[in-house]
Amino acid sequence: MLKIHPIPAFTDNYIWAIINDETQEVIIVDAGDAEPVLEFVNRENLTITQIWVTHHHSDHIGGVTALANAFPNAQVFAYQNYGLGQRINAENLINLSEIDSFTVWGYWVDIWETFGHTDSHFSFLLEISEQTHIFCGDTLFRAGCGRVFTGTIETLFESFDRFAQLHDDETLFYPAHEYTLSNLNFAQFIEPNNPAIAQAIAHDSELREQNTPTLPTSLADEKAINPFIRAVIAPSDEMIKTVQTQTGIEDDSPFEIFKALRQLKNNF
Repeated sequence: MLKIHPIPAFTDNYIWAIINDETQEVIIVDAGDAEPVLEFVNRENLTITQIWVTHHHSDHIGGVTALANAFPNAQVFAYQNYGLGQRINAENLINLSEIDSFTVWGYWVDIWETFGHTDSHFSFLLEISEQTHIFCGDTLFRAGCGRVFTGTIETLFESFDRFAQLHDDETLFYPAHEYTLSNLNFAQFIEPNNPAIAQAIAHDSELREQNTPTLPTSLADEKAINPFIRAVIAPSDEMIKTVQTQTGIEDDSPFEIFKALRQLKNNF
């Protein structure tokens, strides 16, 4: 049986640990800092067998070399086109592209290119007991999305459209940051009369008061509270009115509303 555990890092990062209880092995996702990971695996007596990298930002790869040195048999899976081999000193660096997939402990893993935040960003889709678990890095956050750096708003929209078309609303997303409450505040600004957002604020505020993660998040929840997913599927009348009032745009197409939302969030 697999367990998925968040390891807090820095001020708001989560490094995800996918643990196989039977073998005492663990996969580490987005190891921005080695210290909390080593503390966790040593305490739990785990062996790191794989390290997954969603993208090249330092808060996602800063601890990879140290972990690879501590566990030299660990495989490091990363995007093939970003020269990470020059930034990560790992004996077993495996370059992947979207056409690749693999199994781990008998579980299937698909690779999706989910660009936008950067121009080279992976999401890892792990199938466990017919449920999809998506390690989406900084593409999708609970109630939000990543800021556009080296990617484009067009590719970010395409990534969200791809997530929105997943058939199973029970699909779980594992973002790499605890940005939920600020994202929900923005979502409520965009749709002040959306009851699902108000409920999420009350629920997630209580979790954070207890220092409990608000993640993972389900596709069903994101369809209800995430303005970016909601814009991709079909912007609500209230969303369109708020965005047009705030920005002056006249185009109410999903892409233009999505683009305007990202611009508004940048300055919120």
